[in-house]
Amino acid sequence: MNAGNGVLKIAMISVIAISAAGQDTEKLISESDCSSCHAMDHQVVGPAYNAIAKKYGGQSDAVDKLAAKIRDGGSGMTPHPKLTDQQRQDMAKWILSQTGSVPSGAAGGSETYPYKLKDGTAVALDFPLFIKDQAPKVTKEVFHGYQLYNSYCYRCHGTDATGGQLAPDLRHSLAVGMMQHDFLSVAMSGKPEKGMPGWAGFLTEDDVVGIFRYVKGRSLELISSGRPPSAQD
Repeated sequence: MNAGNGVLKIAMISVIAISAAGQDTEKLISESDCSSCHAMDHQVVGPAYNAIAKKYGGQSDAVDKLAAKIRDGGSGMTPHPKLTDQQRQDMAKWILSQTGSVPSGAAGGSETYPYKLKDGTAVALDFPLFIKDQAPKVTKEVFHGYQLYNSYCYRCHGTDATGGQLAPDLRHSLAVGMMQHDFLSVAMSGKPEKGMPGWAGFLTEDDVVGIFRYVKGRSLELISSGRPPSAQD
């Protein structure tokens, strides 16, 4: 009886240890720059974790391949040589276990938000610029984007997204067709050859989406220069 209890106790300790290790790995991933470019169930800059798991699924050397990818980077991915071999192996195993997530937005039918431009034409966005029935008060996400833009981006791209001498006018970039995914990719990965740093690991996906939404509003002249009114006013 005592021997059986001992075996059960050891088994319980093992399960707890495995669970704790998984939580530690998930925390390591969430606190690293991984979450700036990857999400669980949708593409940000790089593929979703569940897409990576599907790609490597069934390969006997999947853990070693993915751990090496984490170490060396490549194809726009930042290398992570400072992580230990064990950390990279644990991260690879955690990513490969993410096989059950359903891609977000798979059902489609997302809401659109129509706005009238100064020239009388109409435009429909897939996100709201203003608080419902409170225009010109911008949403919390757009206001956060304004704050971030005028804290970090203005030095090269101009205050209030008015254009600068060191980098392109982002209003023009969006006006000629730059989409949110492209904006995220450039912001997170940077363009070292042009002197632009990558913001992965410093700004989150939500941060950059907020900046994109703010600049989109500026490019359409729906948001005026200066501090936009918000819910806190």
